[in-house]
Amino acid sequence: MPRTVDLVTSTQTSPLRFLKGHGTENDFVIVPDAENALDLPPAVVARLCDRRAGIGGDGLLHVVRSAAHPEARHLADEAEWFMDYRNADGSVAEMCGNGVRVFARYLEHAGHVTAGEVAVATRGGVKHVHLDKDGTVTVAMGRAVLPEAAATITVDGRSWPARNVNMGNPHAVAFVEDLDHAGNLLTEPAYAPASVYPDGVNIEFVVDRGPRHVAMRVHERGAAETRSCGTGACAVAVATARRDGADPAESGTPVTYTVDVLGGTLVITEHPDGRIDMTGPAVIVAEGTVDPVWLAAGPGNAAVTGIETVDD
Repeated sequence: MPRTVDLVTSTQTSPLRFLKGHGTENDFVIVPDAENALDLPPAVVARLCDRRAGIGGDGLLHVVRSAAHPEARHLADEAEWFMDYRNADGSVAEMCGNGVRVFARYLEHAGHVTAGEVAVATRGGVKHVHLDKDGTVTVAMGRAVLPEAAATITVDGRSWPARNVNMGNPHAVAFVEDLDHAGNLLTEPAYAPASVYPDGVNIEFVVDRGPRHVAMRVHERGAAETRSCGTGACAVAVATARRDGADPAESGTPVTYTVDVLGGTLVITEHPDGRIDMTGPAVIVAEGTVDPVWLAAGPGNAAVTGIETVDD
């Protein structure tokens, strides 16, 4: 059985407690810090997320009580916990759909919530999550915004028009004939005009697999290619529905798409009022501590201790 993890109340000399989790193999370093006592500058986050010299992850979930964080205090009456999400390069991000599922799973794992409905504050607003007893997690992802401004995506001399979808963070969705056309996605694909996405963009490449069934690859802003992207899967489902002529707001009927990502499968439903639900797995796999001396010392070998696997 999983054991409850004590929250961090850190000084410069105390170990940094962390957990590791993933949602459809979009993986995260989880740092519990209820009272927002930790200093997590971009360089520290990047070191923790480093896959060779650190713990490794597509991003970091900083777990803070909303009332203790200046960006979330105004949401404290709606959601006790704030997901202070960071990309793997240390930059701050508005939202992460897979991250919200893993964040909610951590809250359950730590004994802060039980199965059922959970509210999570994010920079993209309060997200309502349902923790099902079968292990799946459904997140109410809010509504998609489809700006008229569009971009063109280019990889290795091929170019495609991209549908502009905002899920609280920006996405460019390009439909391709083969997912290999996305290239290696180690570097960000070119897009133009740059003014459409002044703060950068997550770029999804999509192919059809069957009726209301697609597959995607994604280059996530600040993290290169990832195994999955929850907001990206929602953006892909909405863009595909519009391409297919389906708009729940007009038909009055929900539309559901199955979206295959490299790390598994997500099910996305768009409702007539615009609400989007995302359902998929979320797992806590390990926990341990990091030596703060390593974090402060700069590049080198991590002193990671006390790692143990966790049954979920």
